[in-house]
Amino acid sequence: MSRFNLPDLGEGLQEAEIVRWHVAVGDRVAVDQPMVAMETAKAVVEVPSPFAGVVTALHGKPGDTIATGAPLVDFRLDNEVAGPATSSGGVVGHMPTSDEELREAPVRRVHEGSTGLRARAMPAARDLARRLGVDINGITGTGRDGLVTVDDIMALGVAPPLRRATDAASVNRPAAGPTHDAGELEVLRSLRRAMAQSMSLARDNVMECTVSDDADIEHWETGNDYTARLLRAIAAGCRAEPGLNAWFDATSQGRRIFHHIDVGIAVDTPDGLLVPVIRDVGNRSSAELRADINRLKVGARDRSLPPADLKDFTFMLSNFGVMAGRYATPVVVPPAVAILGAGKVSRDVVAVGDKVEIHRRMPLSLTFDHRCVTGGEAVRLLGAVIKDLELRN
Repeated sequence: MSRFNLPDLGEGLQEAEIVRWHVAVGDRVAVDQPMVAMETAKAVVEVPSPFAGVVTALHGKPGDTIATGAPLVDFRLDNEVAGPATSSGGVVGHMPTSDEELREAPVRRVHEGSTGLRARAMPAARDLARRLGVDINGITGTGRDGLVTVDDIMALGVAPPLRRATDAASVNRPAAGPTHDAGELEVLRSLRRAMAQSMSLARDNVMECTVSDDADIEHWETGNDYTARLLRAIAAGCRAEPGLNAWFDATSQGRRIFHHIDVGIAVDTPDGLLVPVIRDVGNRSSAELRADINRLKVGARDRSLPPADLKDFTFMLSNFGVMAGRYATPVVVPPAVAILGAGKVSRDVVAVGDKVEIHRRMPLSLTFDHRCVTGGEAVRLLGAVIKDLELRN
């Protein structure tokens, strides 16, 4: 008998939700045959079989969330001994081939002040702990066999003394609700669960400050592409103040400034928020940017984007004005340090010399991480963005 544990379906993702099974207990499957559709925080992924054999057990039903590394499917193999199989289904990670679950052996630590053993942790949890400056080896994990998860790290907060994961469970327990019908509870799944975790991380680890102003776009030529113009203006702003096209590294107390400008654009979908990334916006034409915007929006809404299109943005844009709203306080998602929000274009009364005129104006809100960005840097970037937007074409 062989057990297949859920591999990492992306860049250190800690879990995935079962959407639908394509096989049932007793079915015979071939190598690379799709077995199950799994929904992660980034995409819906078809998981292929690493073995040829008969399915003897399915670990979960549609709607269940499975942790990375947890049992997914059991098989009776066609051959008595089976080696690792190579999947063509886009699954990343080792696929164990015995009836023993894959376990990471503790690793002896050698530097001073350690507990002696290196904690077992999900890659995403280890990366988060590094960014927050948390010693992961002092944490009791709540995952399988003490595995440290992202939730364990987030439960600690950022101020000493560190809270144990078991304490966090009691602190976060909801109070008793009213006895009357208070409505149906909607459990956060997939994108909404990922958004909750991301926003909690931002709340606990970013010192946010927002500045707002308006760009007068009355003289724009007909047919200007609003989003492409915003991307071009962001590039102009980042060239004027490169320090906002950066990541903050809490461990080293420094910021990593990038030469390329990769802008994550918040896309609203029925399942929640996704942030696909438009690469190298400073060196591309408006037509190229528009083509990429269209491709990413379609991929975001049908959940077909590969993980590479959803990571490593160096700046963010929220173009919420296409729906409603003038000003906002957009949330900076670490490790990035800035996000620009564009509100609904309105016709405003403005003073032009000694005259009063009505002009189209675009409201702008720039949120920045005040730990590593000064107010002067922020308003200079915003000023450069406005200057570019106010050009005729």
